[in-house]
Amino acid sequence: MRKKAILLVALFTLIGSACVSPTAAPQEPTATSAQATKAPIVLTVMTHDSFSISEEVVADFEAEHNAQLQFLKIGDTGTAVSKAVLAKDNPLADVFYGIDNTFLSRALEEGIFESYSSPILAEIPEMFKLDPENRALPVDYGDVCLNYDVAFLNENAIDPPTSLEDLLDPIYKGLLVVQNPATSSPGLAFLLTTIGHFGEDDYLNFWRGLVDNDVLVVNDWETTYYGEFTRSGGTRPIVVSYGSSPPAEVYFSEEPLDEAPTAAVVDPETCFRQIEFVGILKGTQNRTLAEAWVDFMLSPTFQEDMPLHMFVFPVNPNAGLPDVFIEHAVIPDQPVQLSPESISNNRVSWIQAWTATVLR
Repeated sequence: MRKKAILLVALFTLIGSACVSPTAAPQEPTATSAQATKAPIVLTVMTHDSFSISEEVVADFEAEHNAQLQFLKIGDTGTAVSKAVLAKDNPLADVFYGIDNTFLSRALEEGIFESYSSPILAEIPEMFKLDPENRALPVDYGDVCLNYDVAFLNENAIDPPTSLEDLLDPIYKGLLVVQNPATSSPGLAFLLTTIGHFGEDDYLNFWRGLVDNDVLVVNDWETTYYGEFTRSGGTRPIVVSYGSSPPAEVYFSEEPLDEAPTAAVVDPETCFRQIEFVGILKGTQNRTLAEAWVDFMLSPTFQEDMPLHMFVFPVNPNAGLPDVFIEHAVIPDQPVQLSPESISNNRVSWIQAWTATVLR
């Protein structure tokens, strides 16, 4: 009985407290509730057409910072850089993501970015940091490599190439398709691979040899991979693509696959590493929120979401990779490297020389 009496006293006490007079002083709003009453700040992120990230990750950032993200897709990397430069006195966005090391120097010379030393940069390996002033901060990387149709080469008793020089062998005559470097980012990356490997004095001789060996040149990656590549019904079993293409084949396959039907050639100096950067555009009116977004892009939350959306690799070593990358992607140990300054100073002349040699 004593226990019941105690319970009844407690119950009436709770009821009494719930019936407090309406004249009681209201509670002060918490910081969280006060923030929720404010209209979200719109942050515009300019990027290339290939940008993709999960809605959940975007929602996490927006909720944490009371923000509304707008993604402004401009075109390919070259087009996006050109538009950012033209609009630098009246920027189109607060942040620009997607500029890579083939266009980095132009953007830095034009002064479109504000410097920002994100605290997360301390976690990023030095090899990815190409701007000592931290105007452009590394976010991801990927390797442009030769890919081949495993079944086709096996059925025709052809060993996959293990060097660029192998492509000049008559056994590969009529088997290779590449992209035009004047119109394609991976095409430009492959051209840079040949320049880095053979040097400026000899790379055109290599391309002359490819022409003699019946190389096919098309304007874009989509046409090479989904039109000319034997995996898609074409006639060319060797294609310039990405080191992440084999895991993409497995991931998007309609039927479960234990092995990737394609493989990337990752032998020394057969690939070119593209590094993509993010920068705060000069003149932003949302500097604090822009910094928060840059930090977020470098954080494991964003970095771990990227691979299965854009099939690139995170630069933050604390970010884990999805299983399909771990099982089917191979990262080259010795990709070709050219400085952004060298690329910027010579890109036009290299493409012009290539055009005169290959498309004559």
